[in-house]
Amino acid sequence: MPTLLWFRRDLRLSDHPALNAAADDGEVLACFVLDPKLEASAGRRRLQFLGDSLRRLRDDLGGRLLVTRGDPEKQIPRLAREIGASAVHVSEDFAPYGKRRDERVRAALGSVPLVATGSPYLVSPGRVTKNDGSPYRVFTPFQRQWRESGWRAPAHSSAKSARWLDPARLRVRHAEIPDPGAPLDLAAGEAAARKQWKSFVDNGLRHYAEERNRPDRHGTSRMSAHLKFGTIHPRTMVADLDLGQPGAQAYLRELAFRDFYADVLHHWPASAWRNWNSQFDGIRTDTGAEAKRRFESWKAGETGYPLVDAGMRQLRETGFMHNRVRMIVASFLVKDLHLPWQWGAEWFLDQLVDGDMANNQHGWQWCAGCGTDAAPYFRVFNPTTQGEKFDPSGEYIRRWVSELRSIDDPHLRKGERPAGYPAPIVDHGAERAEALRRYQSI
Repeated sequence: MPTLLWFRRDLRLSDHPALNAAADDGEVLACFVLDPKLEASAGRRRLQFLGDSLRRLRDDLGGRLLVTRGDPEKQIPRLAREIGASAVHVSEDFAPYGKRRDERVRAALGSVPLVATGSPYLVSPGRVTKNDGSPYRVFTPFQRQWRESGWRAPAHSSAKSARWLDPARLRVRHAEIPDPGAPLDLAAGEAAARKQWKSFVDNGLRHYAEERNRPDRHGTSRMSAHLKFGTIHPRTMVADLDLGQPGAQAYLRELAFRDFYADVLHHWPASAWRNWNSQFDGIRTDTGAEAKRRFESWKAGETGYPLVDAGMRQLRETGFMHNRVRMIVASFLVKDLHLPWQWGAEWFLDQLVDGDMANNQHGWQWCAGCGTDAAPYFRVFNPTTQGEKFDPSGEYIRRWVSELRSIDDPHLRKGERPAGYPAPIVDHGAERAEALRRYQSI
């Protein structure tokens, strides 16, 4: 009997366990459902990357990908009935919205099983627990247990693994794949993911441990959007790592963080928008008209702090921001401007190509001090000294802040500002003291 393979965050054909599970049962209809709820929250660039990835996947399947639009709990049962499917196969989703959606689809399918095989992670959320079965709250012990639990080798799968049904034969309305016309600085799709990864392994991995914190250099892999949409599986990537090398160990640690944050969100779904550490619910944040004006200055990259402004302009222009700079601009929003971390997290999700609910929200909570970090409240990044340390020549600042492109001291240590570049909207020393006062008062 035919089966339905419902693609979601797994837009590839290799290393795809759910594809193999679907193919075991007979002919396979490949489908993707454009969910209006997710489209509305995706941001133009993420929608562009999704659309580009779907077009590549459709090409890799020789055109045999059905893209439809609507509520999945209506669309998937309708497709299953149309082909007389014996089962619907998926990679498991662990995000709060995805879990709720899949429960509704499972109920709507009735006697047709929704079969989940594999996930977007090296180790699926919920599998790494303490001896008593409770989840980890701190990264380091999680990582130790995560390494011990291990992961499978990449699954052998390809376009040739299944006999694909031709969707043109079905009486189903086909949807246009999104193409909002947003420029991207990263090619989408499985072949692009493989090429990007090979380039990083060959040229960047060796120096990753030292260079990954340097926004002025091309020291990161730029694989985050590919991981977000599953155009490559992390298993495929880890199979290429020589774990005897410091760069490979540092990279594996970042993949462990990705799994950790997915695990935290899985166990504490309310932490998507609420403080994971509820003690921080009592902290005072600014939300009035002046706060909103400062928020707009932050979004526009017009705070008067060069590294913060460089990061925010990079984000606005490209949909990407270097991870070290993400931490610095987040610290500035929460601890210098005293604004709610949720404001920044929402802006990031609107702008980022790689915007991922678990990574983004818990990265923000780490910076805000209300997340899983053990001793957070006194960590307040100084944006000037961070710039001197991680962008020592000012190359990154000059690249993104045009007003500072031709001056000798883009960190503005001497205080001389070129015409047109804003004065600092706050005094860092005073706001650091105020942030610590607010933390200590709870």
